[in-house]
Amino acid sequence: MDLEHARAVAVEAAEAAGALLLDGTRGPLGVRPKGGAGDVVTDLDLASERLLVDRLLTAYPSHAVIAEESGLFGASGGEWTWLVDPLDGTNNVSIGLPAYVVGLALCRSGRPLLGVVHDPVTARTWSAIRGCGALAPSGARLTASYRPSPHGPLLAWTQGYAVSRKDARAGTLRSALELSARRLLQLWAPLLQWAMLARGDIDGIVGYRAEAIDLPAGALLAQEAGIEIRALDGGPFDERIDGAADDRSFVAAHPKALPGLLALVG
Repeated sequence: MDLEHARAVAVEAAEAAGALLLDGTRGPLGVRPKGGAGDVVTDLDLASERLLVDRLLTAYPSHAVIAEESGLFGASGGEWTWLVDPLDGTNNVSIGLPAYVVGLALCRSGRPLLGVVHDPVTARTWSAIRGCGALAPSGARLTASYRPSPHGPLLAWTQGYAVSRKDARAGTLRSALELSARRLLQLWAPLLQWAMLARGDIDGIVGYRAEAIDLPAGALLAQEAGIEIRALDGGPFDERIDGAADDRSFVAAHPKALPGLLALVG
């Protein structure tokens, strides 16, 4: 498997989907409820997803594809699986907030090896191949920075759709972070937060029962830029896509910032 070629295919597909989304957000949106927790889906999600799935299956007809809205294409349990998040930040788009991205990940036997995140608004694309580093939009290597502040860290929070407002653990974690952080962001676009962490715009992310579809691309991008990811108890983080939701709770930060962040959630 030529991962550099796969990256080129994924980047081209993500940027084509991004152009579709950018054009679509300039007009009326078809927005409707999704599930019972107040989430929404738009016509743009579906159009972007069709484009991405078609591009990936045309290039790799033997691969499986798991798309956020449509589910599985091809057989499950194969060696190669693509994860497609056609519009990460749908709730933002639905209220006119221009904060959204397209995310793609390629996994081998459940382990992410390639990640691509494209921001249509700024026309920037970040990508990573496991063991080969992360690339900034310029093509230069992306390296996470460590700039501690006396006013506390700038953190982001993400949680899965299934987490209810009555979840005591989620409430406790958020309260601890809000008390100690300089700011606590929740952008409704986890992949955008991962790109911000990889760039050094924020100091860390805490995730609670995160979604499997948008986690691998962003997490791999951040890891290859030098970010470390741990489970909430400080143990190893299980990055495989077939893990349980509880296994997708994590703390991510620069290695020098990680001990302090783990202390906040411990």
